[in-house]
Amino acid sequence: MTILTSVQHKTMTLLCAIFLLSACAGGTKVTRVQHLDPAADAPYQKLLVIALLSSYDARRYLEKEIVTQLAELGTDAVASTTMMDTRTPVTRETFIAMVEKIGADGVIISQMVHIESTSKLKDARPQATYNFRPTYYYNVWSVDLTEYVKPPGLEIATQLVMATQVFSVATRESVWTMEAEFEIVQDIDAAWSYSVFPNQAKEISKLMSTDGLILN
Repeated sequence: MTILTSVQHKTMTLLCAIFLLSACAGGTKVTRVQHLDPAADAPYQKLLVIALLSSYDARRYLEKEIVTQLAELGTDAVASTTMMDTRTPVTRETFIAMVEKIGADGVIISQMVHIESTSKLKDARPQATYNFRPTYYYNVWSVDLTEYVKPPGLEIATQLVMATQVFSVATRESVWTMEAEFEIVQDIDAAWSYSVFPNQAKEISKLMSTDGLILN
């Protein structure tokens, strides 16, 4: 089972930082990068779910969503973050120990593999207030208009690709890989959220079921 080295993980950490921003996510394009080999020992009965993202909270959220989606399909899965905390080393040895602890026969690893961003200035909508006052003339009013215009904001459009691999514990080799490509558009000062995770988890579990990695 091939798991990222510490150097590779640090690289992914830098790439994944933007993924956590609150955003309007576009449609997801799913691609099978590695089809399931007929000789693989699938379907898998017990899966360890690992998300390699920069934030521990983000990892925990995505893993939980994947576990939930798999449970709805009748597959038993355990999130790695339920057996570790922020101080636990994110290493091969840590995950191998988890596999042995829960008796997993398969491992799911999700990580970001590509990020490309473009930005543009976005004019803010002016806010106007009106103040009406009567005059000495019949049906004639005095109107004061005041407009408040914020400085232009910065809007960022980000193209992201998340790869998800399934590994066989018996062979320690990757048996299946998919990539999900999607776009996030957000203001630079937007609040953070994990709103894109549920859809990603649903795509992962659905394709795993379709391709025979888990029992339907």
